[in-house]
Amino acid sequence: MKIWPVIAAALSTHGTCVLVSVARAEGSTPREVGARMIVTPDGFHGTIGGGTLEWRALAQAQAMLGKPQAIKTMTQSLGPDLGQCCGGRVTLAFEAFDQISIASVSSLADREKEGPFAITNRIPGLPLTEQFGEARRRIIIFGAGHVGRALMLALAPLPFDVTLADPRPAQLPPVAPANVSLTGDDPVAVAAAAPPASFTVIMSHSHTLDLAIADAALRNANIEQVALIGSATKRARFEKRLGEAGVDPARIAHMICPIGIGGIRSKHPAAIAASVAAQVLILDEEARAAAVPPTARMQNGAGA
Repeated sequence: MKIWPVIAAALSTHGTCVLVSVARAEGSTPREVGARMIVTPDGFHGTIGGGTLEWRALAQAQAMLGKPQAIKTMTQSLGPDLGQCCGGRVTLAFEAFDQISIASVSSLADREKEGPFAITNRIPGLPLTEQFGEARRRIIIFGAGHVGRALMLALAPLPFDVTLADPRPAQLPPVAPANVSLTGDDPVAVAAAAPPASFTVIMSHSHTLDLAIADAALRNANIEQVALIGSATKRARFEKRLGEAGVDPARIAHMICPIGIGGIRSKHPAAIAASVAAQVLILDEEARAAAVPPTARMQNGAGA
């Protein structure tokens, strides 16, 4: 969730709002450092983990609405203070914004719209490096059949930018969630032009087309992960043909087929989509963790 554009919109509509941030998290906690919630006079956006902790945070934030540029911190031990079983300890920061804040908030909103950025020591008294904005990974689903559409919906609430590609125009849905783009372009060309750090999930109506898409995707170094719906037999056949076509053996070995976590036996499209979406989340978290140096992880997650 983008933070500063939401705050700017809240100030435009209500003239006041409160930003609640997890500033420190020790032990087992519902959310990580950097989780945020924006409280307005008519509701809230985001979550710091739910339960009693969030209920108390909402009450504190509501009490600060309309107070000019007030700042407060609150530390809670989840077990002794709140009766929650997590057992960790959380420090929350509360910041009230009003009309006086509009200029600075608008500037930060513009920065966040341009991409991720960091600010150090923004909140007085809290030595914290905050990350704002999202570096959203592109997930390209090839095939708008029953499973492809279900996977599109399963990924829609998650922090990804999704493309649903199918060369059959009538197969594409008439509408799609805000983070989903639809394309009827040649899927091989779509795979060849995929942006950096993207994942592809191949599940078209044709195994011949799947092979052509996989070939193009594996040759595109921008694509971090190529995955196909299928079976061990399909993988063996594709490995042989892709190798004969001159695709890099290391890329072929890294290909996932079949995609989907184990333990789900249902063949219902929504169940398959849930299995695939779960593995996409795992792959994304693993890739992000591998890309962050250990020192940066310690700084961004201090106390977690």
